[in-house]
Amino acid sequence: MTLPPEAYLWFKTLHIVGVVVWFAGLFYLVRLFIYHVEAEELEPEVSLAFKNQYGLMEKRLANIITTPGMVVAVSMAIGLLVAQPSWLQQGWMHAKLAFVAALLAYHWFCYRLMGQLQAGRCAWSGKQLRALNELPTLLLVIVVMLVVFKSQFPTNAATWFIVGLVVFMAASIQFYAPMASAES
Repeated sequence: MTLPPEAYLWFKTLHIVGVVVWFAGLFYLVRLFIYHVEAEELEPEVSLAFKNQYGLMEKRLANIITTPGMVVAVSMAIGLLVAQPSWLQQGWMHAKLAFVAALLAYHWFCYRLMGQLQAGRCAWSGKQLRALNELPTLLLVIVVMLVVFKSQFPTNAATWFIVGLVVFMAASIQFYAPMASAES
């Protein structure tokens, strides 16, 4: 089967849009989980109202934005691989697919957490959820680097500086969040 020349560009465009939508949803979904868990600290009648609202927002975000973004990203990636089957022979693509599999597992784990929150039996703390919220950022950086650098993935000091910077940013958020909530 021969694809029209512009098919690759459409697949690539829609893949990028899908990835952006998917990640926007993943980033915000776990943030809602944090608020949901921390609503437990409020007065009982206020807590219930907030938890119900967060539950509704979580479901809508997951089902209307995050999961459709994932479906578009994955289906367009399949289109890209159909258009460029030689990529499946390259190590960088194998690594990328492994990290994408981790993202898919993270996505479905978020659904599991959402169910636990809805049932009132989530054992995760706000701090633990904040740490969990940093995982897709790290995976995103790695996947983007694999796509950009392909088989010339850098392992020099600049690469480790960037990785260190991402880890520093994630750690900073972990330290800043408790201070910010204490101030309010």
